[in-house]
Parts: sequence; structure tokens; C-alpha cells
Amino acid sequence: MNKTINNQRYVSLIKWLVDARKEQGLTVRQFAERIDESHQFVNKVETFQRKLNVYEYVQYCEALGLEPTEGLSFLRKN
Repeated sequence: MNKTINNQRYVSLIKWLVDARKEQGLTVRQFAERIDESHQFVNKVETFQRKLNVYEYVQYCEALGLEPTEGLSFLRKN
């Protein structure tokens, strides 16, 4: 089982979330306010210094209007 935060599939998932945030014109600080977290939290997630757990991932998706199951496809790719 590969648990590294730099796993390419996990990197693709986070990039998908970052792209969605940017497409909506949200800064890190604006998005952090939306999810009631610090901008440091968002920055750490987006720079691969911190992993999202499943619950946080779903909250992230909901705040961006994304379907969580769509993002999971990045983790299921070979």
C-alpha cells in the first residue's frame, strides 16, 4: 500500500481541487473562509504538506460544488 503524499494519483486529486478553486476565482484565503479553516490549512493541503482525510475531502468538494465521486477517479486510476 502506497501511503506517500506525493503519490501521483493523490497529486492529481489535489490539483483537480486547486483547479476548481481557481476556476471559481477564489483565493486561498477566500476558500479558507468558505470552509471555516485557516488559510494555512488550505495552503498546506494544496502544497502537499498535509493530507486531506475523507471527511475533509468531502467538505472541500461540497464547498466547491464538486461531486466527491468524480474526484475519486483520480485515486482509482492505474
